[in-house]
Amino acid sequence: MKDQGRSTRKRTGGRLRPNHKKKKHELGDEPTETQVGDAKLKFVDKRGNTEKIRAIEADTASVATDGEVVAAEIENVEANDANPNYARRNIITKGAILETSEGRVRVTSRPGQDGQVNGVLVDE
Repeated sequence: MKDQGRSTRKRTGGRLRPNHKKKKHELGDEPTETQVGDAKLKFVDKRGNTEKIRAIEADTASVATDGEVVAAEIENVEANDANPNYARRNIITKGAILETSEGRVRVTSRPGQDGQVNGVLVDE
């Protein structure tokens, strides 16, 4: 399946054949499935002169509460809308609901992309 680049169909529905294979920068990566555990980061080279920090494992989350940010210990993943199996395997993605020392937290960052877990308290 081709996710990026030119469409494989013309407006009329006719087929467009690829004019080149994927280049190195057009290839995708396996998703970083950030798990609950001792903090472990991985630095990955990005296109251009930059790096991307991936969180392989995370043990704390920065939680926004009433105008201040508190570091909370992550206990486990309660729910994850991205994939029900992620909650069972304690995998953190954006939108996951975590049980922390501060209460229930919804993740607002992308730990596999920017290397940190940020979230807001969930009122329920």
